[in-house]
Amino acid sequence: MTNVPQVSQAERVVMQVLWSHGPLTANEIIESLRGRVKWNPRTIRTLISRLLNKHALEFDKEGKEYRYSPTITEQQCTKHERVSFLKRVYGGATKPMIAAFIEDAKLSKDDIAELKMMLEQKGKGK
Repeated sequence: MTNVPQVSQAERVVMQVLWSHGPLTANEIIESLRGRVKWNPRTIRTLISRLLNKHALEFDKEGKEYRYSPTITEQQCTKHERVSFLKRVYGGATKPMIAAFIEDAKLSKDDIAELKMMLEQKGKGK
């Protein structure tokens, strides 16, 4: 899927259940979220409807029930969020974002060495 929809934080909770355990019915999603969120079943069904409207989910009808499955992967969704964040917060500029994260992060010597290696690999075009 080339057009990855914008998924809200709440919708992502539903997506995570489906990425881990899907395809599932609405009742199975509701049961999976029991104890993890304080949403009533109607809220979860609304989130499912929104995800369907965004084409982030599809369904197969099984008797009287619908079995939902994601149309996008978790990796696609995460990449979309990362790119959106970069554009929104840093105007699309990678260097200031990385500099800010490095400045704020608590990095071990091993972390620093690994980051250096990643940058060297990137510089070699890999």
